[in-house]
Amino acid sequence: MDVTTKEAELSDLKETFGFLEDWEERYAYIIDLGKQLPPMAEALKTEATKVRGCTSQVWMVGHERLDDAGRAHLEIVADSDAHIVRGLIAILLMLYSGRTKEEIREIDAEGFLSELGLDRHLSPSRRNGLFSMVERIRALAA
Repeated sequence: MDVTTKEAELSDLKETFGFLEDWEERYAYIIDLGKQLPPMAEALKTEATKVRGCTSQVWMVGHERLDDAGRAHLEIVADSDAHIVRGLIAILLMLYSGRTKEEIREIDAEGFLSELGLDRHLSPSRRNGLFSMVERIRALAA
């Protein structure tokens, strides 16, 4: 997915959040996003791929894919045992997956998630888990 397509996808996400009337509807939308995540192979769900700092179980792996110009893009696969967390993963994958390491380092995840209101409407433990996932993505890109 190219950067223009990714930016359009993120813009659509923000727009959808803006249309939804209340947080009950937004949570339902987040859960629906999680249902659309591609499945993660059970063999990848190991202690080594588990994200620390999450109350729910979260697994995350990344692998590089070279584009036609020879630039490496990080493709991320992740899963969780919690529905809302799967949705949060889907949002993070929209934000990060398929980007170069340089692009990943420049992303202001906190600012983007704040624009969606997630910084104010997640419990402290979910918020900590969300930022643990962001840190894991940054580590995968390091």
